[in-house]
Amino acid sequence: MILPEGRSLEQSEALLCGAIDIHVHAGPHIVSSPRRVDPFQAAIQARDAGMRAIVFMDVFAMSNGAAWLVNRAVPDFMTFGGIILNTVFGGMNPRAVKTALHYGDGARFVSFGAHSTYFQASKEGRLVDGRFVPLSELFPKFAEEELTRAIRIPVDAPPPPALREILELIAARPDVYLNTGHVSNDEATRLIDLAAEHGIEKVLVASSVTKNMSIARQRDAAAKGALLEHTLAAFTHTTPIPKTHYYVEREYAALDEGMDEAAQAGVRGVAEQIAAVGAEHCVIASDFGVYTLPPPVEGLRAFIACLLDLGIGEDDIRRMVSTNPGWLLGLNDR
Repeated sequence: MILPEGRSLEQSEALLCGAIDIHVHAGPHIVSSPRRVDPFQAAIQARDAGMRAIVFMDVFAMSNGAAWLVNRAVPDFMTFGGIILNTVFGGMNPRAVKTALHYGDGARFVSFGAHSTYFQASKEGRLVDGRFVPLSELFPKFAEEELTRAIRIPVDAPPPPALREILELIAARPDVYLNTGHVSNDEATRLIDLAAEHGIEKVLVASSVTKNMSIARQRDAAAKGALLEHTLAAFTHTTPIPKTHYYVEREYAALDEGMDEAAQAGVRGVAEQIAAVGAEHCVIASDFGVYTLPPPVEGLRAFIACLLDLGIGEDDIRRMVSTNPGWLLGLNDR
């Protein structure tokens, strides 16, 4: 590969102008996993970099509440939020979704769980005498309290009433997009199909799913109208560091090991996937916020710079960092 000519720090900074980061984890957070920025700092830094908007993601709260506050305190900028259906909300909870849609500025996304989906929670665990053991085996209480509430999407059966109601709530709001969350590949495909059946136009395949999908499955998702999210956070120096992502119980502090669909090839693999599937079907974001990483704005700039180095052109980057996320948020056409 011959590196593209004309790359510079200024070029990557210029591509932040008008950009939207749809995956920002600002504070507050549980004390065992500090955040790098609070929502106000995240918005001010993004605005000052020339960005158009950011989307807050919070695994413990409806982030549209934070967006409501920031939008009243930070002029000349837009922030958005939504709900991630983790076990803190009881998992598949239509009441939580219904409330989120009418809370603050209103949820702009509904995600089917992050670290407490059944797919991920059943695989999180710890090393014991050099052997990886799932939390559900180490702590029966974890299996009883968490796995029973965690979201599972039925792949070969009709959707249960709660899932049907949530899909109907999203379908009734064209300004809201469905985020698959940290489910399995099969579950994500099922959600894409169910979204189509319910008339949901905007579907985002979460980065945790995309990074483990084959090119064929990504193309299939794109052909069905879904956008594929790629984030930088999975490919940094923090990736192998144990972090308390979700559970406040100290004994539940898990390693990300045990996930049997490990991402391959790093950011180079991301660039190859984008080239193979097409930038028109992709979104890039930072997924930054953890205190061991730079601020989200720098994370997004660094991701842009890496993709430039890997041969992704400026027009494609603008599509993935501005046009496509803007369409999800109803700010522009595709």
